[in-house]
Amino acid sequence: MAPPEPPVDPDIDLDVPAQRLELRRAPWGTLAAIAAGGALGALARYGIGGAFPHGAGEFAWATFWINVSGCFLIGVLMVLILETFEVHPLTRPFLGVGVLGGYTTFSTYAVDFEQAVRAGSAGTALAYLAGTAVAALVAVWTGVTAARAAARLRGGRA
Repeated sequence: MAPPEPPVDPDIDLDVPAQRLELRRAPWGTLAAIAAGGALGALARYGIGGAFPHGAGEFAWATFWINVSGCFLIGVLMVLILETFEVHPLTRPFLGVGVLGGYTTFSTYAVDFEQAVRAGSAGTALAYLAGTAVAALVAVWTGVTAARAAARLRGGRA
């Protein structure tokens, strides 16, 4: 039996001729699932962020709740697809990496933090920085715990 193919390295330098071959071995179905899911997740994030804007020195509630809800959902999803149900191999790339990866926005979290600092709202910036990190971790734990409890109630594997 042949050893499994190594995963594609996201940090491939296509300017290095020896590394260009990596792209040919890329799992195109997986990449398409991630791209499609990412587009949907990013659209949802954009819509929510646009519906609840904030000023540069204000607490970025929309981004906060997007990240916290996304972390909760990733906790639920991982239990459902890894411990509870048999799913299609593209489910995790589509929903986990794609939809929830595009939905959660820790890059915007960093920009919001920087904008709050530049606006002279250091206290708000620090509360946002720490509050988001703590709430996101609690949300993942809560999602995992809730999904496992629900799976046990319905007689699942978790």
